[in-house]
Amino acid sequence: MELKIRRATTADEVAAADEVFDGPSRPEWTQRFLASPDHHLLVAYADGAVAGMVTGVETTHPDKGTEMFLYELGVLDVYQRRGIGRALVAALAELARERGCYGMWVLTEHDNVAALRAYGAAGGVQDGRPVMLSWNFAEPG
Repeated sequence: MELKIRRATTADEVAAADEVFDGPSRPEWTQRFLASPDHHLLVAYADGAVAGMVTGVETTHPDKGTEMFLYELGVLDVYQRRGIGRALVAALAELARERGCYGMWVLTEHDNVAALRAYGAAGGVQDGRPVMLSWNFAEPG
């Protein structure tokens, strides 16, 4: 299998990768995402076909600097357990280093075995048992 990872820079590239997202991309949200230089979408192609994606968002704090938040990782079922998730995470980590980030972080559920395997294989280390709190202002769409 030939694996290539490329950064998506156009709405057409994002729409072509819709199958690796939780739902279809929306043009207005896609444009907003792509317009931000601190938002990153890397797409993995296996033998030319979309196989997975990872998104990252740079966050900067006045006393800490900039770190990469690994926002979402998705690999199609047919391509799982082939190292694609690991390769996507590693590619995002390399991009973070190139952009001067001091680190990268992600949250996932304790029972998300596939994600934990991919993150660990790419060098991620579990850091305690964080608690996530969220605010839901409006449902998307």
